[in-house]
Amino acid sequence: MIVISGASGFIGTYLLENIPFSQAISLRSNDWQNRLRESDVVINLVGKAHDHRGTAKERDYYYANLDLLKEIYNQFTKSSASLFIHVSSLAALEEYESNDYLDERSPCNPHSFYGKSKRDAEKWLLVQSIPEGKKVIILRPPMVHGPGDKGNMGLLYKLISKGIPYPLSAFNNSRSFISLDNFKFFINEIITKRELLVSGIYHISDDDPISTKEIIQVIKSVTNKKVPNIAVPKFFVYILAKIGDILPIPLNSKRLKKMTSNLLVSNVKIKTSLGIQKLPLSAKEGLEITIKSFNKAK
Repeated sequence: MIVISGASGFIGTYLLENIPFSQAISLRSNDWQNRLRESDVVINLVGKAHDHRGTAKERDYYYANLDLLKEIYNQFTKSSASLFIHVSSLAALEEYESNDYLDERSPCNPHSFYGKSKRDAEKWLLVQSIPEGKKVIILRPPMVHGPGDKGNMGLLYKLISKGIPYPLSAFNNSRSFISLDNFKFFINEIITKRELLVSGIYHISDDDPISTKEIIQVIKSVTNKKVPNIAVPKFFVYILAKIGDILPIPLNSKRLKKMTSNLLVSNVKIKTSLGIQKLPLSAKEGLEITIKSFNKAK
């Protein structure tokens, strides 16, 4: 049996529906410890993601991303489960920008409470004494997208589908993402080929990065919208983003960085370890599935 903690979220819901023999456990339930102890694999998705409204406190992140992890891991050590998969985040390593491909040896540079709490959770796991016969795999995905996505991908879709021109064409960027389908593929490969892995951190991502301009083109293609791109001068965009740091407008400095900077991730380590030549979906194919799901949900 595969148990998934945090299964009510965006990723957890998808995995629960698409991974055979998986069951959800809720830490609010009185019997979650017993159900976990009877499992073979534990996938931990419990955590608090970015709060774009800025209302969450540091303690909120550390409680959800570290304290609850400790509870779940301690139950794992007492269980029959042989594999613990903890889903961390690329934010534990880097949150905004990297022109070089980040691998598992890259120095960590988290900025936010979210990123710092995720990194501290990784560090705590890495120093634990793992019982004999068990493995702990820590996964660092970049931005995950797919049906039900409510992040920046959805914001771009709403902009273009309403016929509003994309104003940031003056910026050229390339970023790594991972589709839910490729995420699920990695999880299944880890479970079925666990003997090939050693405990530690692994990056998972699509094979190729994709630019914001390419995302816009896919949205236009799926929605049949002939919306022009507008290259607003960069200096004006930077001024607007600074204003957004103070006033509640859609663009601020953090969002601008995420939409216009490079952030590249290497998935070579896990693919080499598991003998994966190619992922099921290209970055563009995964993106098309996500955008089509937005279109159907309208």
